[in-house]
Amino acid sequence: MDKFNLLVIVTVISLFISLFLSFFLVTVQTKHKLSNSLFAFFLIITAIDSSTPLIELVTTGPSNLGILRSTLAFLQIPAFYLYVVSVCYSDFRFKPKYILHLLPFLIANVIMLPRFYLVDAAAKVNFIINRKSMIELQFNHTLIHIQIVIYFIAVFMILRKVKKLYLENYAGANINSYNWLFQFTIVLTILYSCTIVKNIFKFSDYPYISELIKIGIQVFLLFIVCWYLFKALNNPSLFRNIDSKLKLVADIVLEENKNETQTISEKEHQEDLEKLKKYMIEEKPFLNPSLTIQEVSAAVGIPVRNLSVLINHKLEQHFYDFVNSYRIENAMETLKDSTKNKVTILEILYDVGFNSKSSFNTAFKKHTGNTPTSYRNNLQNNTL
Repeated sequence: MDKFNLLVIVTVISLFISLFLSFFLVTVQTKHKLSNSLFAFFLIITAIDSSTPLIELVTTGPSNLGILRSTLAFLQIPAFYLYVVSVCYSDFRFKPKYILHLLPFLIANVIMLPRFYLVDAAAKVNFIINRKSMIELQFNHTLIHIQIVIYFIAVFMILRKVKKLYLENYAGANINSYNWLFQFTIVLTILYSCTIVKNIFKFSDYPYISELIKIGIQVFLLFIVCWYLFKALNNPSLFRNIDSKLKLVADIVLEENKNETQTISEKEHQEDLEKLKKYMIEEKPFLNPSLTIQEVSAAVGIPVRNLSVLINHKLEQHFYDFVNSYRIENAMETLKDSTKNKVTILEILYDVGFNSKSSFNTAFKKHTGNTPTSYRNNLQNNTL
């Protein structure tokens, strides 16, 4: 089997799975319809862009439609960027300013007008034959490389901010959503980095290297799509968003310093802290696996802004870690109770407010230095 046939086979499989997943995303009943539609659009555009080996089997020469299809690549990264934003923020809506994301795509097509779109077939063929020296194609390749770098930097900045906001305001399982989205972005970054390398070789004296990289990209893309499909089918409610109006504690403190306002005295901070600790011990709200700082604020009568500063700034703990510390203490009490030796670790983690074994183990080791199993074994050995 030669490399061309392999490329066609991989392309067909990848195209089928991408379109199947797109259909699944736009038809599945979910409240995350907008996010699903954006990712479906990203998949469809990516599938069209990667279908070149199939297109070459049926086309006889360069065409306006063929060039337009190739410039659709300029819509891939903006679509993924908007998808990430929609996943991260619960109040995401389309805004007129998002039309600006079409700008690179429009520029790439406008510069192709004089010497490709508006000329006859013979001129189009000549343009493609001399593509290495055509300034329009060189410009478009440079533009898409710059676009890829800028958008991925923007995505990582959003994910970094969202993680901080989540840790400062939530204590549920949503952090798993962030972790998966971060991993997925890393994988896509690697994929598009390979694409940049492929394009560089495409205009070099070693175009065959570009063809080899293209095969690797298609196989990698197939793996990515299958991975996402597996996640989507097994975790239909994986994503839960946060409110975009939330502010980082560092920004809140900075605002207060700029305004030179000391909204709460140290004595009031201490009183609020005692009230908060009493509430956590007596009412045990941490048993709620999806506890938020807004719920705690309403229960103790401390404004969310002040409570956030108290926990994240004064105690130097994220709300996520603050709540988990009470969960771990509660779990430790159960593990110490000799009458509950038959209660499994899994049962304990659900009882104290965790809903994932990995997050429980991570939090437990961070708090005690041991895994839950090791901690229980050490207790049992010491009593013998």
